[in-house]
Amino acid sequence: MNIKNILFTAFLLISSLMVSYANESVILSGIVKDNTGGSIVGAVIVVKETSQFAQSDVNGKFTLPKLKPLSHYTLIVNYMGFKEYQEVVDLSKGNNIAIKLIPDHYNLNEINIKTKSKVQQVKEKAYNVAVVDATKLHARSMDIGHALSKTSGVRVREQGGMGSNMNISLNGYSGNQIKFFIDGIPMDNFGSSFQLNNIPINLANRIEVYKGVVPVGLGSDALGGAVNIITNTYDKTSLDMSYGYGSFNTHRTNLNFVYADKKSGFFTQLNAYQNYSDNDYNVEVDVYDINTAALVGKNMKIKRFHDRYHNENFVGQVGFINKSFADRLAFGMTLGQSYKEVQTGTRMISVFGKLHQRGNIIMPTFVYEKKNLFTEGLDVRVNANYNLGYDQVIDTVYRRYNWLGDYVDLEEKYGKKGGERNRTMYKYRNNNGMVATVVNYKIGDQHNFSLGNTINFFKRKGQDELDIDNPIKSTPAETTKNITGLSYQFTPNMIWSATVFGKYYNQHIRYTEPYKLSDKWADYGYRKFDANHGYFGYGITGSVFLSDDLQLKASYEKSIRLPSSNELFGDEVNVLGNNKLTPEVSDNYNLGINYNMRFSEVSLVNFDINGFLRNSTDLIFSKLENYDQNRQTFDNLASARNTGIEAEIRYFYKNSFNIGVNATYQNFINTNKYVTGIKSEVYKDRLPNIPYLYGNADINYTINNLYKNDNLMLGYSVFYTKAFYLFWPSFGSKSKGKFEIPDQLVHEFTATYSFGKDKNYQFTFEIHNVFDRKIYDNFSLQKPGRSFNGKFRYFF
Repeated sequence: MNIKNILFTAFLLISSLMVSYANESVILSGIVKDNTGGSIVGAVIVVKETSQFAQSDVNGKFTLPKLKPLSHYTLIVNYMGFKEYQEVVDLSKGNNIAIKLIPDHYNLNEINIKTKSKVQQVKEKAYNVAVVDATKLHARSMDIGHALSKTSGVRVREQGGMGSNMNISLNGYSGNQIKFFIDGIPMDNFGSSFQLNNIPINLANRIEVYKGVVPVGLGSDALGGAVNIITNTYDKTSLDMSYGYGSFNTHRTNLNFVYADKKSGFFTQLNAYQNYSDNDYNVEVDVYDINTAALVGKNMKIKRFHDRYHNENFVGQVGFINKSFADRLAFGMTLGQSYKEVQTGTRMISVFGKLHQRGNIIMPTFVYEKKNLFTEGLDVRVNANYNLGYDQVIDTVYRRYNWLGDYVDLEEKYGKKGGERNRTMYKYRNNNGMVATVVNYKIGDQHNFSLGNTINFFKRKGQDELDIDNPIKSTPAETTKNITGLSYQFTPNMIWSATVFGKYYNQHIRYTEPYKLSDKWADYGYRKFDANHGYFGYGITGSVFLSDDLQLKASYEKSIRLPSSNELFGDEVNVLGNNKLTPEVSDNYNLGINYNMRFSEVSLVNFDINGFLRNSTDLIFSKLENYDQNRQTFDNLASARNTGIEAEIRYFYKNSFNIGVNATYQNFINTNKYVTGIKSEVYKDRLPNIPYLYGNADINYTINNLYKNDNLMLGYSVFYTKAFYLFWPSFGSKSKGKFEIPDQLVHEFTATYSFGKDKNYQFTFEIHNVFDRKIYDNFSLQKPGRSFNGKFRYFF
């Protein structure tokens, strides 16, 4: 069945459901204030009869949608520093209420487990999951990718400044081994215009980081974990707009507007944002004369001159929420474009002056969600999208550059045309379609079944106008992935729960490959390759609360990750594909402890410790291309083992002060003893280009009522990475050099001033890399030095 048929079938299903339902659910709304009439932000409102809950917003307002049409409800309201509030609401007298809380001594023990925030609820799942509360970062001038940098076990790795390639290292695994989702929708092949490091943090409500086992509902073939970005809700009208400016001529603009008509359920969401930077920061490099190749200077400080980046994106949706036929029904469109100059290859031993790439995204989207579909406890969610965008690589100037910007015109010298690396104007479409369906069926309070299926279609087809007859570029390269999972969760009480699951993975690969016709030079033929593979995975997770403050978690999964299109076919810039890759298989074990130690009514310390073991076969890892080290490619490693531990300690005092530190140690080694019958030289070596010890520390203090109702938040962070080797440790020697990436210690300062009646005006000032340290990432690529950023934000 093709994508058009699937979407048409989904449309017919939704249309029939719209006709089937007639009765609307009840919406209860209100406002929470203190005894002086001031709005309370973050109060938790719980419906006793249904356990549904909501939190009051910056204006103290809240909404409880999708309530059954009963006559009376009991509301329980909790907020730190105030007495618990209870009220029986009579809906016959109206569905909009005012609640006034009475001050009391702050007592953490009074917070009932039912009144925990969504962030707390996700953290307490049986999965090894960390949660980033993105709402606390909306004043920052950062993207979603960098928002993950403070999470225990996570290291954000990028190849330079704004717009550079970025990936997340999570317990040793990185790149495509970690899967990314937006509201449960896979971000595979969204194109260069829509990536983690160009999506503003304001688009997210929270970010869930799953380490190891990934829920069936995400429909993922992740090997080491997944990141699910939960966007803002659409149940009330809101506006969030900001502008930021920083070093290297960096500009960030974001506008997010939601209109919601509570009476009709109609909503529309518009998000527009842009990023721009010259990325002209200093790097320290060896500089050679462009004509004689003589060394001009060693470790010279040079400003990058060809690294400009900008992108402009629009995300829009229209639909209905909290209706009888759907809790959410939305049709959307994502549009965007990007321009990126390519300054270097995978390593900085080469430099380019004209090579660049362009791209866009044109992606219609569809979302349908309904709880209690046809029967009590049956919930359904359907997501679909299709990317019609393109990417293009432009390399038409035949020059050789050095870091001073000097160049030799090779076209003039040799009398022929060429490029800086590979003459091309290849324009291709990474058309990607996805349909994800999740069905949950809950029987009572103890039993929950979940069935998920994700179908992902990928097709790369393009043409190089400078090489029209090249069959590799003009013939489509295609993959189809189908991942189906079934899980059962048993929750006998609030103390412990367990989940068992199984997954089936299927991948179909089609492409054209060259082969040698004879021993003559350039005597090649072309043939089509077609393969189909199927694999099974399974696992179990468990959680138990030994007390209200002590939780144990354990999980195991036999996980499979299918090679991605980027690994199979490359990215046409700095990545060469390897279409002979086989899927990765890994046995993943996790054991975690979370403990709250309460010192007084106003303070506590949280301990979070997790140990992990990964035994992987056919591990897909990145390596430098052999002959020039300017591009990277991928290969399978027969076997590898990763053991490690991560820990985080954080102290909280009231709502005004917290300090924390986290660290991760991992020993990711090659366990493949023999290669073609010969003992491997790198047996038991640590895998190269992967940090094995890193951590963060931060301290945050908020000065309340600095002037009238204004607040000032001050934050200081430190990021540390222990030195690690760029290549296999057994190669090279200390005397000849082992190509080590040295210790890195980076400091960051942040100040946010919030003012206005509802504190809905914010100004943030940031200093990154305070002491202007030299910092590196993938394959020793240098990142920006000290930079200054400011951001102004207004929201309601």
